[in-house]
Order: sequence, then structure tokens, then C-alpha cells
Amino acid sequence: MPLPTPFHPRTLALCESLSIRDWAGFYAVSSYETHHEHEYNAIRQAAALIDVTPLFKYIVSGPDATRLVDRVITRDATRVQVGQVIYAVWCDEDGAVIDDGTLTRVEENRWRWTAADPTFRWLQRNALGLDVRIEDVTEHTAALAVQGPTAASVLRAIGVEEIGELPYYRATSSTIAGVSVDISRTGYTGDLGYEIWLPWDAALAVWDTLMTSGGAFGLRPAGMLALDVARIEAGLLLADVDYHSSRKALTPAQRYTPFELGLGRLVHRDKGPFVGRTTLVRAGQPARQIVGLEIMWDEVEHLYAKAGLPPQVPSIASRVAVPVYRGGRQIGRATSTAWSPILKRLIALATIDAPFHAPSTRVEIEVTVEAVRHRVSARVVETPFFRPPRKTRTPP
Repeated sequence: MPLPTPFHPRTLALCESLSIRDWAGFYAVSSYETHHEHEYNAIRQAAALIDVTPLFKYIVSGPDATRLVDRVITRDATRVQVGQVIYAVWCDEDGAVIDDGTLTRVEENRWRWTAADPTFRWLQRNALGLDVRIEDVTEHTAALAVQGPTAASVLRAIGVEEIGELPYYRATSSTIAGVSVDISRTGYTGDLGYEIWLPWDAALAVWDTLMTSGGAFGLRPAGMLALDVARIEAGLLLADVDYHSSRKALTPAQRYTPFELGLGRLVHRDKGPFVGRTTLVRAGQPARQIVGLEIMWDEVEHLYAKAGLPPQVPSIASRVAVPVYRGGRQIGRATSTAWSPILKRLIALATIDAPFHAPSTRVEIEVTVEAVRHRVSARVVETPFFRPPRKTRTPP
């Protein structure tokens, strides 16, 4: 049975839809209203408050903390500055991705590590022989994401002046409602946003302060359905949907390298030894890659018209894999598909075989109308689909 996050007394009271799911063993709201439209619009046009406490969170500290981080992730941890946040992947001995997440170098020998899946035992296993301490603080540290164009205004309104010059993927410390918090310029929406890390027992005071002052800037709580659409627009991958962790893979085809995820930039081949390095250094061009697809909506409309129906826009992002074809042969599968309200396009994240994952390649994707399967045209595009300048710029 899932556990409540420290924000549960507030999120449950606001959840009119009673649509709640299990996220990593915690209760998480799917949508607060019967439809997530207002919550999505808050992310893209105002500000959204999202409970991201279920993320697994670890503190790695001690004289060899950076050595452990550098040993596990594929990026060069020695280049990371204090106060910097990085996005990273970590692999098994064969170079297959175990998970991805963010790491913050809080101090010279202190890191905050976030992950989608439990990572504590993997860190312990690789810490053998190192002078390092690994703490699982998942159930001691609460987390909120404030995402959207007015996110900085919301934080400034409650006196968080430290974010004024905070660059993208950097972190700072501040106080909210008298509570000491850490704030990072990060998020899972592809928009301007911040994530707040705070003590578990002080969670409600911070939530209430944000909600009270944030109303003037359109702040509203948002759930997982709105977040799912936003992260697809941002081209952000979801473990167990767009790819499988190598620890959960049942077949070789379910195992992915960073290059197949389109994350080859995160593999620093010139760094020292790290788990999976031997395989990754020798890797050539990937035989497949996760890319973006833009689906031709006029062809979808035509199929509905032939069936005597108005076109139906999928309101909820689909996590059901569907085949992708080229020349009558299946060349991959789309794993996350959504209608983008801001782009007015039907988009998808898909694993496509080489050489068909090159941008502008024309493919076909399976679409079902009235229980009849059809194929419509799609075009391979680079991700993210949506990249507003405000995502990385310093807010005025």
C-alpha cells in the first residue's frame, strides 16, 4: 500500500477527481480536476506546484564522495563545480543504462543524488574500498517543483531573492516560511522552473506559503497527467516506458546504451575508469535511437472522417507502445505519444532503427480508429519539440 508524502494532507484535499496513483510507493495525484487541462496550462502559461517527493534521494559524502560519483556515472564528475547540477546516466558493466537522474555538488565532498528507481545498493556496491558515506534520505527530504513562466515571480514574492541570478542547472540555499531549503534551477517540464528540497516535517508550512502568495501569479497544483504531456513536449525520457533499466530488462532488446537513448553527450570517453567504460568507449554508431516523431494530423483527421466521426484528440499522453514502419517493414515503436496543446501537433517519442532515425526521415505510425488499425505518415524530428528561451534564461 502506498505511503502519503508530507504534502498529502493538502494534495488529497485539493484532489477533486480522486484520481491518485502509486509513484515509487507513495501516493501521487494524477489530476486534481476531472481533466488536467488547467494544470497543463499552469505549467506553460503561469506556474504549477508539483509534489515530486517520491523521487529517490541520496546524500553521498566523505573524502571519496567525488571518486564514487565519478566511478558510477558516465560523465566526468571532477569537472562539476560546487553549486552545479548535472543530468547523468549510470550503466552496468556491459554499458547498458541502469537509470538516469540529477546530481548536485552541494559541497566539495557532498553530493545530492536523485533517481527514478532505488539506487542505494548499487552505490554501496561500487563504494567498496572508498572512504564515503551514502545516506538514503528519500523519506526524510520532501521535494516540490515550481514550474512555468511565472515560477521565478512566485519565489521572489515569498522573499527568495537568491534565485535572482541563479543560472540554469545551478543550486542555492534559502529560507521559505522560516524553513531552510535548497533550490535548484531544474525540472521535468522543459520550462522555466525550480525544484525545492526541504525537511520532511516542515513540508506543509512551505506548501501553504507558496500557495498563498502564488495565487497572484496563477500558481496551481498540477498532477502526473499534465506533467506527462509537458515532459514529452520537452523530449524527456521516462524509465520503464521509453526505455527499460538494465536491471529490469527481460531480453537484450530491452537493454539500452546511452547512445541509443540519444544521450551520447553524457558519455565522457576521455575520463578515468567508470562502470561500463570498456563497452562504451568501443561503441560505434548505435543500431537504433530514441527520437521524436511529428505525426501528420491531417491524415488522422481523414481516417476519422472516413469512419463518419469527428477527429478525436487524445487528452491523456499514451504510454502504450505502437509500431512504426518504413516501406512496409517495422523499424521501431513509439513509446510515448501525446497531443501538444501549445504546439497543436500530435507528437511521440520513438525507438527507431538506423538509418531511419535521421531527422526529416519519413516513416509511418500505427493509429487505431474504431478498432481498425491504420498507418499514417510521420516525420523524424529532433527533440525537444518545445524549447522556450525562458527555460535557460535568467528571468527579468
